[in-house]
Amino acid sequence: MKTFKIFLGTAFLLLLQSNHLVAQGCSDAGFCTINSFQPNNNDSIKTYHNQIKTGIFFGKADNSISVFGNYVEYNRQINDRFGFDAKLTTLAQSGNDVSTFGLSDIFLNANYQANKNLKFTLGAKVPLSDARNSKNNLPLPMDYQSSLGTLDLIVGVGYEIKKLQLVAGLQQPLTQNDNQFLASQYPASSELRGFLSTNKFQRSSDVLLRVSYPLMIHPKIRLTPSILPIYHLKNDRFTNQNNVELEINNSKGLTLNGNVYLDYEINRRNGLQLNVGVPFVVRTSRPDGLTRSFIANVEYRVKF
Repeated sequence: MKTFKIFLGTAFLLLLQSNHLVAQGCSDAGFCTINSFQPNNNDSIKTYHNQIKTGIFFGKADNSISVFGNYVEYNRQINDRFGFDAKLTTLAQSGNDVSTFGLSDIFLNANYQANKNLKFTLGAKVPLSDARNSKNNLPLPMDYQSSLGTLDLIVGVGYEIKKLQLVAGLQQPLTQNDNQFLASQYPASSELRGFLSTNKFQRSSDVLLRVSYPLMIHPKIRLTPSILPIYHLKNDRFTNQNNVELEINNSKGLTLNGNVYLDYEINRRNGLQLNVGVPFVVRTSRPDGLTRSFIANVEYRVKF
């Protein structure tokens, strides 16, 4: 276990030096950000049973786009076995003379603690946008949408081995969005001409595995390195200008992200968290607009 600590610590020192990589983002994208899939989630509300979290995040995306968002989340522990979470998110994007902002999604999930080490999660991501943002009457690509626009099923399981924390999850779209972006509609001089077309976008499902190990570096400060592989199970699809449905080649595959969480306990009820993430491995094609070269999140939480 000591070797594992040294490995993760060394990896993240190298990771934080990276500034030129790209990856599937998650802080504004989906299921890896819900409370039950986060490191150290079991100790969040043991004493007070209720918790409210609010946070802001900033990231650098593909194609010279900057992203900024915020969220508010409520966690309720009903008893020793059952709890539920609710989360509301927003997202703004800016770049290439295009700026957008909108409500993103509501995440609702129920949690069941089977025993001290084993936890199950079942939930849904409910979109608050249909991914149809446009400018000058032309549809914008997914990179400028505040939500994937899909109603998704979320299923997960968490397990702890001593301090080592493991989470596996599935995010399965149950519906698809109404995006109508075709790169061919834009002039050759437009930056958006080079984006991947997503007209009648058919997005595939994702599975993830998060591996985390918390390190107490001070009675009030905890450092948690985490690795996060996300596998996109199939190539996504779109419909071209001739009304022919096509696969988006190389849109399936592995993205391997790394995160560092720094938690500061102000007192027993209040805390702050800084979360920084960058990638190691990426998919070749990412039409969903979730590409991030860097993302940082600051969160405040209060228990009551």
